[in-house]
Amino acid sequence: MSRETLYLLPGLLCDAFTFEQQRAALAGEYDVRVPDFLGLDSMQAMAEKVLADAPETFSICGFSMGGRVALHIMRIAPRRVRRLCLLDTAGAAAGPGEAAARQPLVDLANTRGMKALCDAWLPPMVHPARRADAKFMAPLEAMVQRATPEIHAGQIRALLGRLDATPLLASFKLPVYVVVGRQDEWSTVASHEEFARLIPGAKLVVIEDAGHFTPVEQPAALTNILREMMREPA
Repeated sequence: MSRETLYLLPGLLCDAFTFEQQRAALAGEYDVRVPDFLGLDSMQAMAEKVLADAPETFSICGFSMGGRVALHIMRIAPRRVRRLCLLDTAGAAAGPGEAAARQPLVDLANTRGMKALCDAWLPPMVHPARRADAKFMAPLEAMVQRATPEIHAGQIRALLGRLDATPLLASFKLPVYVVVGRQDEWSTVASHEEFARLIPGAKLVVIEDAGHFTPVEQPAALTNILREMMREPA
């Protein structure tokens, strides 16, 4: 009997390192796949990459930008998704000020390189207590710096071009977990509470002592949530 497939969809400037510990912990139970979105510049292209590789049905955990990709998959192929975890993310389209707010980081990467972008962007993405922890931050910094200014700009274009998924949420008929780090300053607990209210039967889970990078900050907690989700009848 074949194992069920679980996709772990990475966020902005993220690669397989983000889900390294979940993948290792769950690989004995499930076919765990972490796609690479580097070089793609639209939600459609990212969703199509997953769908082209995937079996007929599968489950998803989408982190940050990966959550937006998961919602786009729910737009174009909802019957193929068995279970869904939306992690430190949101469903709305880009607001009127988002492009202007993101442009300084695009310019920073283009003019000063990925280390400068990393130094400005990454620390607010983790729990305040971890920002000065060089051992913790080093692999995250290395991951961000594996990308290029062109990759960053393309992923920003994808995020700015995303469609509003909010009208879809009431139609979801699958197990959905809405998960957020308690200290996530980018995608707050309050926003996830509202998010979960719009999805019938959604389970809201707040991971303590975690900022935005919950898969890396609290890997065991997320692994336990995913294991619980995968046991949900679907």
